[in-house]
Amino acid sequence: MSDTRPIGIFDSGVGGLTVANAVKQTLPNENIIYFGDTIHLPYGDKSPETIRYYASGITRFLLKQDCKVIVIACNSASANANDQVVEIAGKHTPVINVIDSVVKHVTDYEIKHVGVIGTKSTINSNIYEKKIKDITNTVLVSSMATPLFVPMIEEGFIFDDISNAIIRNYLSRHEIGNVESLILGCTHYPIIKNQISKFFNFNVEVIDSSKIVAKALQDLLSNSNMLNNNQNNVSHKFYVSDITDSFRIISRMFFEEEVNLELNNIWN
Repeated sequence: MSDTRPIGIFDSGVGGLTVANAVKQTLPNENIIYFGDTIHLPYGDKSPETIRYYASGITRFLLKQDCKVIVIACNSASANANDQVVEIAGKHTPVINVIDSVVKHVTDYEIKHVGVIGTKSTINSNIYEKKIKDITNTVLVSSMATPLFVPMIEEGFIFDDISNAIIRNYLSRHEIGNVESLILGCTHYPIIKNQISKFFNFNVEVIDSSKIVAKALQDLLSNSNMLNNNQNNVSHKFYVSDITDSFRIISRMFFEEEVNLELNNIWN
Protein backbone atom coordinates (compact mmCIF):
# COMPACT_ATOMS: atom_id res chain seq x y z
CA MET A 1 0.00 0.00 0.00
CA SER A 2 1.10 3.54 -0.74
CA ASP A 3 -0.37 6.54 1.08
CA THR A 4 -0.16 9.44 -1.36
CA ARG A 5 -1.86 11.97 0.90
CA PRO A 6 0.30 15.02 1.65
CA ILE A 7 2.21 15.92 4.78
CA GLY A 8 0.94 19.16 6.31
CA ILE A 9 3.57 21.50 7.75
CA PHE A 10 2.93 24.91 9.29
CA ASP A 11 4.79 27.80 10.85
CA SER A 12 4.21 31.48 11.49
CA GLY A 13 6.33 32.34 8.48
CA VAL A 14 9.40 31.25 6.58
CA GLY A 15 11.26 29.37 9.32
CA GLY A 16 9.29 26.16 8.92
CA LEU A 17 10.65 25.85 5.39
CA THR A 18 13.84 24.50 6.99
CA VAL A 19 11.73 21.61 8.28
CA ALA A 20 9.97 21.24 4.92
CA ASN A 21 13.35 21.12 3.20
CA ALA A 22 14.62 18.44 5.60
CA VAL A 23 11.43 16.42 5.00
CA LYS A 24 11.94 16.74 1.24
CA GLN A 25 15.50 15.46 1.56
CA THR A 26 14.63 12.60 3.93
CA LEU A 27 11.33 11.58 2.28
CA PRO A 28 11.66 12.49 -1.41
CA ASN A 29 8.49 10.59 -2.40
CA GLU A 30 6.23 12.54 -0.08
CA ASN A 31 3.93 15.38 -1.10
CA ILE A 32 4.06 18.46 1.11
CA ILE A 33 1.51 21.17 1.86
CA TYR A 34 3.09 24.07 3.73
CA PHE A 35 1.26 26.96 5.37
CA GLY A 36 3.10 30.04 6.58
CA ASP A 37 0.94 32.43 8.58
CA THR A 38 2.90 35.44 7.43
CA ILE A 39 0.13 37.90 8.16
CA HIS A 40 0.57 37.19 11.87
CA LEU A 41 4.32 36.60 12.14
CA PRO A 42 6.17 36.34 14.37
CA TYR A 43 4.40 34.08 16.86
CA GLY A 44 7.28 34.51 19.28
CA ASP A 45 5.91 37.72 20.79
CA LYS A 46 2.23 36.64 20.84
CA SER A 47 0.27 35.44 23.88
CA PRO A 48 -0.30 31.68 24.32
CA GLU A 49 -4.04 32.19 23.73
CA THR A 50 -3.41 33.98 20.44
CA ILE A 51 -0.95 31.33 19.25
CA ARG A 52 -3.48 28.60 20.05
CA TYR A 53 -6.13 30.42 18.02
CA TYR A 54 -3.88 30.73 14.98
CA ALA A 55 -2.59 27.15 15.21
CA SER A 56 -6.13 25.79 15.50
CA GLY A 57 -7.25 27.62 12.36
CA ILE A 58 -4.28 26.39 10.34
CA THR A 59 -4.82 22.82 11.55
CA ARG A 60 -8.40 22.88 10.28
CA PHE A 61 -7.16 24.19 6.93
CA LEU A 62 -4.60 21.38 6.60
CA LEU A 63 -7.16 18.76 7.51
CA LYS A 64 -9.37 20.05 4.70
CA GLN A 65 -6.41 19.40 2.38
CA ASP A 66 -6.54 15.73 3.47
CA CYS A 67 -3.11 15.80 5.11
CA LYS A 68 -2.16 12.42 6.59
CA VAL A 69 0.04 13.94 9.31
CA ILE A 70 0.53 17.46 10.66
CA VAL A 71 3.95 18.83 11.56
CA ILE A 72 4.07 21.88 13.83
CA ALA A 73 7.23 23.44 12.42
CA CYS A 74 7.22 26.32 14.89
CA ASN A 75 8.65 26.21 18.39
CA SER A 76 6.24 28.85 19.73
CA ALA A 77 3.23 26.90 18.43
CA SER A 78 4.74 23.59 19.60
CA ALA A 79 5.20 25.05 23.08
CA ASN A 80 1.79 26.67 23.38
CA ALA A 81 -0.65 24.92 21.05
CA ASN A 82 0.34 21.26 20.65
CA ASP A 83 -2.58 19.95 22.74
CA GLN A 84 -5.10 21.98 20.75
CA VAL A 85 -3.67 20.78 17.43
CA VAL A 86 -3.77 17.15 18.60
CA GLU A 87 -7.38 17.54 19.74
CA ILE A 88 -8.50 19.06 16.43
CA ALA A 89 -6.51 16.56 14.33
CA GLY A 90 -8.25 13.70 16.08
CA LYS A 91 -7.28 10.06 16.48
CA HIS A 92 -6.60 9.35 12.81
CA THR A 93 -4.21 12.22 11.97
CA PRO A 94 -0.90 12.07 13.86
CA VAL A 95 0.81 15.28 15.00
CA ILE A 96 4.55 15.86 15.30
CA ASN A 97 6.04 18.97 16.87
CA VAL A 98 9.60 20.23 16.80
CA ILE A 99 10.08 20.18 20.57
CA ASP A 100 9.28 16.57 21.47
CA SER A 101 11.57 15.22 18.75
CA VAL A 102 14.51 17.26 20.03
CA VAL A 103 13.81 16.37 23.67
CA LYS A 104 13.98 12.69 22.71
CA HIS A 105 17.34 13.30 21.00
CA VAL A 106 18.76 15.02 24.10
CA THR A 107 17.62 12.32 26.51
CA ASP A 108 18.51 9.39 24.24
CA TYR A 109 22.09 10.62 23.92
CA GLU A 110 22.39 11.43 27.65
CA ILE A 111 23.61 15.00 27.11
CA LYS A 112 24.64 16.43 30.50
CA HIS A 113 24.37 20.19 29.94
CA VAL A 114 22.25 21.54 27.11
CA GLY A 115 21.49 25.13 26.19
CA VAL A 116 18.32 26.37 24.51
CA ILE A 117 17.96 29.54 22.47
CA GLY A 118 14.68 30.69 20.96
CA THR A 119 11.99 33.34 20.86
CA LYS A 120 10.65 34.94 24.03
CA SER A 121 7.46 32.86 23.81
CA THR A 122 9.34 29.56 23.60
CA ILE A 123 11.85 30.42 26.33
CA ASN A 124 9.23 31.91 28.67
CA SER A 125 7.18 28.71 28.38
CA ASN A 126 10.18 26.79 29.79
CA ILE A 127 8.88 23.91 27.69
CA TYR A 128 12.24 22.28 26.87
CA GLU A 129 13.34 22.05 30.50
CA LYS A 130 9.91 20.79 31.62
CA LYS A 131 9.83 18.04 29.01
CA ILE A 132 13.45 17.00 29.60
CA LYS A 133 12.90 16.90 33.38
CA ASP A 134 9.82 14.73 32.86
CA ILE A 135 12.16 12.09 31.42
CA THR A 136 15.38 12.55 33.39
CA ASN A 137 16.86 14.69 36.14
CA THR A 138 20.44 14.20 34.96
CA VAL A 139 20.37 16.94 32.30
CA LEU A 140 21.14 20.55 33.19
CA VAL A 141 19.15 22.91 30.96
CA SER A 142 20.14 26.55 30.43
CA SER A 143 17.81 28.74 28.38
CA MET A 144 18.09 32.19 26.84
CA ALA A 145 15.80 34.24 24.59
CA THR A 146 17.40 35.57 21.41
CA PRO A 147 14.57 37.70 19.96
CA LEU A 148 16.68 39.59 17.42
CA PHE A 149 17.64 36.46 15.47
CA VAL A 150 14.30 36.09 13.65
CA PRO A 151 14.00 39.66 12.31
CA MET A 152 17.72 39.64 11.55
CA ILE A 153 17.34 36.53 9.39
CA GLU A 154 14.09 37.64 7.75
CA GLU A 155 15.65 40.99 6.84
CA GLY A 156 18.54 39.17 5.16
CA PHE A 157 21.29 40.03 7.64
CA ILE A 158 23.13 36.73 7.34
CA PHE A 159 26.84 35.91 7.01
CA ASP A 160 27.82 39.55 7.52
CA ASP A 161 29.27 41.80 10.23
CA ILE A 162 25.83 42.72 11.57
CA SER A 163 24.69 39.13 12.09
CA ASN A 164 28.07 38.10 13.52
CA ALA A 165 27.91 40.96 16.03
CA ILE A 166 24.38 40.03 17.15
CA ILE A 167 25.27 36.34 17.41
CA ARG A 168 28.43 37.15 19.39
CA ASN A 169 26.52 39.48 21.72
CA TYR A 170 23.92 36.86 22.61
CA LEU A 171 26.13 33.77 22.82
CA SER A 172 28.72 35.51 24.99
CA ARG A 173 26.21 35.85 27.80
CA HIS A 174 26.55 33.76 30.94
CA GLU A 175 23.09 32.19 30.65
CA ILE A 176 24.35 29.50 28.28
CA GLY A 177 27.95 29.29 29.40
CA ASN A 178 29.70 25.90 29.45
CA VAL A 179 27.00 24.00 27.54
CA GLU A 180 28.06 20.89 25.62
CA SER A 181 25.07 21.04 23.24
CA LEU A 182 22.86 23.90 22.08
CA ILE A 183 19.28 23.47 20.89
CA LEU A 184 18.24 25.82 18.11
CA GLY A 185 14.78 26.42 19.54
CA CYS A 186 13.44 28.19 16.48
CA THR A 187 13.15 26.86 12.94
CA HIS A 188 14.72 30.05 11.57
CA TYR A 189 17.98 29.34 13.34
CA PRO A 190 19.36 26.53 11.14
CA ILE A 191 20.08 29.28 8.60
CA ILE A 192 22.77 30.63 10.98
CA LYS A 193 23.84 27.24 12.36
CA ASN A 194 27.34 27.47 10.90
CA GLN A 195 27.88 30.93 12.38
CA ILE A 196 26.75 29.68 15.78
CA SER A 197 29.00 26.62 15.54
CA LYS A 198 31.92 28.84 14.55
CA PHE A 199 31.36 31.04 17.61
CA PHE A 200 31.89 27.94 19.78
CA ASN A 201 34.91 26.89 17.67
CA PHE A 202 32.85 23.83 16.64
CA ASN A 203 33.27 22.40 20.16
CA VAL A 204 29.54 22.50 20.97
CA GLU A 205 26.97 20.23 19.31
CA VAL A 206 24.46 22.57 17.68
CA ILE A 207 21.16 20.69 17.48
CA ASP A 208 19.19 21.39 14.30
CA SER A 209 15.58 20.42 14.96
CA SER A 210 14.64 20.27 11.27
CA LYS A 211 16.68 17.13 10.57
CA ILE A 212 15.60 15.47 13.81
CA VAL A 213 11.93 16.15 13.03
CA ALA A 214 12.31 14.78 9.49
CA LYS A 215 13.76 11.53 10.89
CA ALA A 216 10.97 11.28 13.48
CA LEU A 217 8.43 11.78 10.72
CA GLN A 218 10.06 9.07 8.62
CA ASP A 219 9.87 6.64 11.55
CA LEU A 220 6.23 7.50 12.20
CA LEU A 221 5.14 7.02 8.59
CA SER A 222 7.12 3.80 8.25
CA ASN A 223 5.80 2.28 11.48
CA SER A 224 2.23 3.28 10.58
CA ASN A 225 2.42 2.01 6.97
CA MET A 226 1.75 5.55 5.74
CA LEU A 227 4.74 6.03 3.45
CA ASN A 228 4.20 7.16 -0.13
CA ASN A 229 6.00 4.60 -2.27
CA ASN A 230 4.94 6.23 -5.53
CA GLN A 231 7.90 8.11 -7.00
CA ASN A 232 5.78 9.75 -9.69
CA ASN A 233 3.91 13.05 -9.56
CA VAL A 234 5.46 14.31 -6.31
CA SER A 235 4.27 17.87 -5.70
CA HIS A 236 4.68 20.51 -3.03
CA LYS A 237 2.29 23.39 -2.36
CA PHE A 238 3.21 26.47 -0.36
CA TYR A 239 0.49 28.70 1.04
CA VAL A 240 0.99 31.95 2.91
CA SER A 241 -1.54 34.33 4.44
CA ASP A 242 0.40 37.34 3.10
CA ILE A 243 3.12 37.75 0.45
CA THR A 244 5.93 40.26 0.20
CA ASP A 245 8.81 40.42 -2.26
CA SER A 246 11.32 39.92 0.56
CA PHE A 247 9.49 36.79 1.69
CA ARG A 248 9.64 35.35 -1.82
CA ILE A 249 13.39 35.94 -1.94
CA ILE A 250 14.23 34.52 1.49
CA SER A 251 11.96 31.48 1.03
CA ARG A 252 14.28 30.23 -1.72
CA MET A 253 17.15 30.23 0.74
CA PHE A 254 15.19 28.30 3.38
CA PHE A 255 13.89 25.64 0.97
CA GLU A 256 17.04 25.64 -1.18
CA GLU A 257 15.10 25.87 -4.45
CA GLU A 258 12.48 28.02 -6.15
CA VAL A 259 9.26 28.18 -4.14
CA ASN A 260 5.94 28.99 -5.78
CA LEU A 261 4.04 30.81 -3.04
CA GLU A 262 0.25 30.90 -3.20
CA LEU A 263 -1.66 33.58 -1.30
CA ASN A 264 -4.40 32.07 0.86
CA ASN A 265 -5.57 34.22 3.73
CA ILE A 266 -7.62 31.66 5.63
CA TRP A 267 -8.59 34.34 8.15
CA ASN A 268 -10.88 36.18 5.70
